Amino acid sequence: MDNKFLGFGLGLRTDHFVDVLEQKPDVDWFEIVSENFMVDGGKPKHFLHSIRRDYPMVMHGVSLSIGSTDPLDMSYLGKLKALAGELEPEWLSDHLCWTSVGNVNSHDLLPLPYSEEAINHVVDRVQRVQDYLGRQIFLENVSSYLSYDDSICPEWEFLSEVVQRADCFVLLDINNIYVSARNHGFDPLEYINAIDPDRVRQFHLAGHSDYGDYVIDTHDHDVADAVWELYAQSLERFGAVSTMIERDDNIPSLSVLVGELNVARDIADSTLFLEPQQVAL
Repeated sequence: MDNKFLGFGLGLRTDHFVDVLEQKPDVDWFEIVSENFMVDGGKPKHFLHSIRRDYPMVMHGVSLSIGSTDPLDMSYLGKLKALAGELEPEWLSDHLCWTSVGNVNSHDLLPLPYSEEAINHVVDRVQRVQDYLGRQIFLENVSSYLSYDDSICPEWEFLSEVVQRADCFVLLDINNIYVSARNHGFDPLEYINAIDPDRVRQFHLAGHSDYGDYVIDTHDHDVADAVWELYAQSLERFGAVSTMIERDDNIPSLSVLVGELNVARDIADSTLFLEPQQVAL
């Protein structure tokens, strides 16, 4: 897979469907939550395909549960593959986590123990998913609020081993690194500097809730200054990486989000000295 730089995108949310179609905002691409559109027909699918005619898209899932000990959900994978066939996204992604136990979806992105057993388990499942979908996938690092006694390495080594052995790619969530670093007391730059630049194909930026002693990834605030700083440092290591902002609650107007996205553009321009033609589609 070529390391395609899409530019700067937003998560496509229901609140903005009409505004996107009417305003044609200065957004290079949109990311959808796959599960929201894995249905036959309906108004959301109508808006999805209308917007897809004007913008590239990527698909981001929350229910693959790649780390679960439950069998892979082939019904889910069938719907995911069908949607990808309809939408022709630039890529598909999900999270390096588990969400289901006993075939019940917890609707939480739960972290894994960082062990050799877990690496082997996830790698096997990623390879089977990629064979079924006929494409490589991206795995996103999740925010975490606990650790396991069975872990034998830090998260960044676990992530690196999984993507290398499975031959997949990384969706690096900058906010999640910051959140986990605060919660677990590690240096976020150590995380960033340990990841192979050739594996990183997308960045997520988002807001969080800071409670002082701990931080929660809530996606309901503007991107924090400390995360913007970490984003600039990530650009210095990884270069031009397709970047997007997630907002899932307390959602502002589309124009406000585009303004925040322009902050990411400005940071990338000043960090990488990008010329306009390099970031335009």
